[in-house]
Amino acid sequence: MNDATQQPEALQAARREHHQEILDGGGYPTRFERSAWASDLHERFDDLGAGEHTDHEAVVAGRVMLHRSFGKLQFATLQDISGSIQLFIDRGHLGEDLADAFDRVDLGDWVGASGTVMTTKKGELSVMVDNFVILQKSLRPLPDKFHGLQDVELRSRRRYLDLMVNDDARETALARARIVSELRKEFEERGFVEVETPVLLAQATGATARPFGTRHEALDMDMFLRIATELHLKRLVVGGLERVFEIGRIFRNEGIDATHNPEFTMLEAYQALADYNDIMKLVEDVVSSVAVKVSGSSTITYRESELSLATPFRRATMLELVSEILGEPVDLDTPIERLRSIADKKDIHLESDWSPGRILFEFYEELVEDNIWEPTFVTQQPIEVSPLSRRNQDDPRLADRFELVIAGSEYANAFSELNDADDQQKRFEDQARARLEGDDEAHPLDSDYIEALEYGLPPTGGLGIGVDRLVMLLTNQTHIREVILFPTMRAVPPEAKPNGGKVPAPDEGGRR
Repeated sequence: MNDATQQPEALQAARREHHQEILDGGGYPTRFERSAWASDLHERFDDLGAGEHTDHEAVVAGRVMLHRSFGKLQFATLQDISGSIQLFIDRGHLGEDLADAFDRVDLGDWVGASGTVMTTKKGELSVMVDNFVILQKSLRPLPDKFHGLQDVELRSRRRYLDLMVNDDARETALARARIVSELRKEFEERGFVEVETPVLLAQATGATARPFGTRHEALDMDMFLRIATELHLKRLVVGGLERVFEIGRIFRNEGIDATHNPEFTMLEAYQALADYNDIMKLVEDVVSSVAVKVSGSSTITYRESELSLATPFRRATMLELVSEILGEPVDLDTPIERLRSIADKKDIHLESDWSPGRILFEFYEELVEDNIWEPTFVTQQPIEVSPLSRRNQDDPRLADRFELVIAGSEYANAFSELNDADDQQKRFEDQARARLEGDDEAHPLDSDYIEALEYGLPPTGGLGIGVDRLVMLLTNQTHIREVILFPTMRAVPPEAKPNGGKVPAPDEGGRR
């Protein structure tokens, strides 16, 4: 038995010595047949009384997260993806040789064990071990299981350690998988076909964002990682795939903060013969349904406050919300001098060439969005900031568009798609001029897409849902790095890392 007070270097040396002994003795098994997950045993036997034994044989496997010895008895907590089960080692039952061998098991080792299901005198559900095998030695001591892995940067950089010792991290990862799965089911059940579109593009289209560039040597051309899947998905609608969606990685060369990562996951969907009102109904139904299936209720807790995702969601135009927060009516006909005066009083920076619509959108982003708590469809944004949206029939200066805002963040962006090829050509030309004037986030002119529109895009509603943010919402996380297994991070030299880049001290509250 190693001394729990030993230094990490000595513990690691002892582990390597044991590892070599295993190799010299024939090595590790190449596979292992498990008969039960930890959760299966708890579901079936959690009603056993204290001190009860069964004749049910179970073969379990997982990582040892806790190990205690008390004379002739040893207790070990075995963790698999479903949960934890205790291993009960009785020296008199198992035999001296095997008991001695188990005594050398270290925290972090992968172990397979077989035995009968029982409960201890204290009522702990356990497997009374008849036999075991070390499946793989952990050559490094684990971080402290009891205090978790606290350093946020280390948790993000070494997610494997985070998943080992932090229950919340593991539960969030599994919840994310369930959320993505449920999203996929929701769209498939509504007749949408899942497709895949290119990640490498000759030009980055479908959004106003700065792309990441690369070089294709064989074709001798510059290429870009996609910033959206929109224009390729709409090409598919032109081709006759009337309901399509894609859940894929998107790349935008932008800053990193609590709700932004340069590499993120977006769900985009397009439905022929629909408008943005149809898409609003689709979005609220999908979001509410996923919440119920994943959380068990349409009412969740977020940032320590109750939040209802029950339908229907509130609907309000952008101009209504801006007027509401300013305490006076404003619209696209408000004199620009008045809008600039309001901006000065609110300390909002405006560019000299901004139109009333662009200014009002800035008011919305600076004053309104952060203060929206309940799910709200913010509709009819100015056409200047909606280059791919269809114009509103009553006021062509506005777009038939909405953003879904919840708890101060945007979760979905959608609109009635612009299907007028000539109008789209003009807007692309306007965006191209903005690029020439220095706006590197303006949309490039996509001639091939214009040609596709000329073959006829039917009335179509489209949307994008930020999957990472939805996972944040449904798992009560306030930073995007908590829901992305491997978030983008700055490269840090070893000498600048906490503790010289070493793993925190081993768990001395366990055994080693």
